[in-house]
Amino acid sequence: MNAPTPIPSAATPVPPYRHTPLFPLGADTAPYRKITSEGVRVEHVLGKEMLVVTREALRALSEAAFGDINHYLRPGHLQQLRNILDDGEASPNDKFVALDFLKNANIAAGGVLPMCQDTGTAIIMGKTGFRVITDGDDEAALSEGARDAYLRRNLR
Repeated sequence: MNAPTPIPSAATPVPPYRHTPLFPLGADTAPYRKITSEGVRVEHVLGKEMLVVTREALRALSEAAFGDINHYLRPGHLQQLRNILDDGEASPNDKFVALDFLKNANIAAGGVLPMCQDTGTAIIMGKTGFRVITDGDDEAALSEGARDAYLRRNLR
């Protein structure tokens, strides 16, 4: 973000704009798994490739995401916890917390009990990228997937 400057005048013109992304991203090293290819296809429109995603594909993605979020930690997060246990400078309390977190993650990964007994509201943020077409009912499809995850799994 640009630092505050005096009100522009002939003596102090407006400085050039320099954009800084709100969340600068590095390389994406997260592992992904394919949920399904059903309901996802490429169409050619005006000579351009467009990704077409059905309502059911969005619903399935949302259901899988809520299940995964409640039952699994990413490998990178698990490694960070392991690093605390291996760190000679970590306090006994640091190691206790990391070990208990790993134990909880192990139980949750069994798919029966979730990582956290959250009683809050399911929050979804979805963005449609460039050249992606859906039927326009994205909010309902994603909400239905979240509902299905809570109904089919032991989530609260």
